[in-house]
Amino acid sequence: MKPMSDQPARWSQATVHPDMWADPDDDPRDSQGAGPDGELATLQDFLTNYRITLRMKCEGLDAEQLARRSVPPSTMSLLGLVRHLAEVERDWRNWITDGDPLPKLYGRRDADFDGAVADQAVVDAAYADLEREQAATDAALARYADLGERVGKDGTSVRELLVHRIEEYARHCGHADLLRECVDGRVGQ
Repeated sequence: MKPMSDQPARWSQATVHPDMWADPDDDPRDSQGAGPDGELATLQDFLTNYRITLRMKCEGLDAEQLARRSVPPSTMSLLGLVRHLAEVERDWRNWITDGDPLPKLYGRRDADFDGAVADQAVVDAAYADLEREQAATDAALARYADLGERVGKDGTSVRELLVHRIEEYARHCGHADLLRECVDGRVGQ
């Protein structure tokens, strides 16, 4: 007799490669041919693909599932990750400026995760915040053609900031893999 478990069964939508999230023809990140030319285009391509990956990991879930803290005692949830990345996109603009820092989106420390509650209005606001903050940070960085240019009070290079953004999304996409699997058992890269 098979033991009962509260854990969802593992599954993938993919049929070609069962360890993948989606079949290659259905994966918006799957591009045929050579990658982009140049350092900036390559960095932007990686960032775009990680942004898409985060969205994919959240697709098809309701507000309760997105807000579910799947790995207790962690406060991390998929919705919390969306809110957190909106917050850090805003904070990265603080690295660029010499002026006063932008205020936190969600208030005190960890409010991005603590405020990730099962409410569709919170979900909708989180996605709107993320899109707005991504666009604003992209626009702020687009003003710098030289990736070696040093910006802000700390003299951070534009290259370092772009690589740090990729690292942040990549790390949190790894978290999203595990969180999603705990929510409904869906697996894949």
